[in-house]
Amino acid sequence: MGDEVRIGYSFWGFLGPGITDTPDGGRSHRRTLIDGLRTAGHDIVFLQPNRDLCEAGDDLTGHYRWDVGLPDIDALFLEWRWPIPGRNTTPCGRPGHTCDLHRQADLLTHYTHQLGTPTILWDKDRQLPAADPLRGTHNITVCEPALCPTPGAVPLLFPVADTAIDAADPAALAALARPTPLVYVGNQYDRGAAFDTYFAPAAAQLPHLVAGKWTDITRWPDLYFVGRIAFPRVAEIYAEALATVLLLPARYATAGQMTQRIFEAVLAGCAPLLPADVRGGAAFVPPSLIVRNATEVRHRVGWLTEIAGTREHAELLAECLRHLDPFRLSTQIDVLDRLLRHPEPVAS
Repeated sequence: MGDEVRIGYSFWGFLGPGITDTPDGGRSHRRTLIDGLRTAGHDIVFLQPNRDLCEAGDDLTGHYRWDVGLPDIDALFLEWRWPIPGRNTTPCGRPGHTCDLHRQADLLTHYTHQLGTPTILWDKDRQLPAADPLRGTHNITVCEPALCPTPGAVPLLFPVADTAIDAADPAALAALARPTPLVYVGNQYDRGAAFDTYFAPAAAQLPHLVAGKWTDITRWPDLYFVGRIAFPRVAEIYAEALATVLLLPARYATAGQMTQRIFEAVLAGCAPLLPADVRGGAAFVPPSLIVRNATEVRHRVGWLTEIAGTREHAELLAECLRHLDPFRLSTQIDVLDRLLRHPEPVAS
């Protein structure tokens, strides 16, 4: 393909802060990845509607390009979408319908199947079945943000800018006042069991906050839920908190798939406590922050309260920052650069 690869990039979300009432964890890393690809010499056109402009009123067309047709591209990059009943499975034009799934199907048909365009399918939510025929399609490479992805898939973690890690000052982060001992930021999706095991009993004994879409909060009448928050508020909550628990759906934990919450928290100086059942957890956090139950969460928060603002606290945050190295943008760009410039056939 030469040095520059023209990438058709399909995503359903935002590059900027977007709107509050929507699930889109990609806001923490999508623009970082795209800017990294452009810096690496690639050209990018977005193939889904411009939600930043249409829904959030954020005009980024001076910096990026959208095309809802079928432009000439060298490679197709899909942030994988899956059927969501009542939302993208309904007929076009129905109230509440989103056309992300239909558009993705059209892109696959035209580029991947008809033209044979090299395609990267980034299964960020582990929704593509292990036996799906797409995994064996010769011009498709499946990527997953996991240490131990599905056989045949390539690890592609959520990226954080190298400059953000390098610029973080552990001593300054440790010196910040942190009035909230324990927080959780994120939606409920498939996290109820982990919440009950690791977070809820500890939070009931501590000042705390839970932000995100939780649909059945009557199960936890003693906990403080604030609902969905604007994206910029995420960093503010972490900056005021001593610790969080990295709650994961079981399908993430068994594959060693970590969400963007880890670097959102660490870059704000919020210590990330990690459940012991997460595969490969030692790659994500220092050993002292791995917990087996809510009792250990409570004890770790007590220890963090004792060392808050001290040199020991700063050293712990420095160690957390070092554990962000696997997520560095430079590492993820190296992975994509290889796949884009030298696409490899999928083994049959």
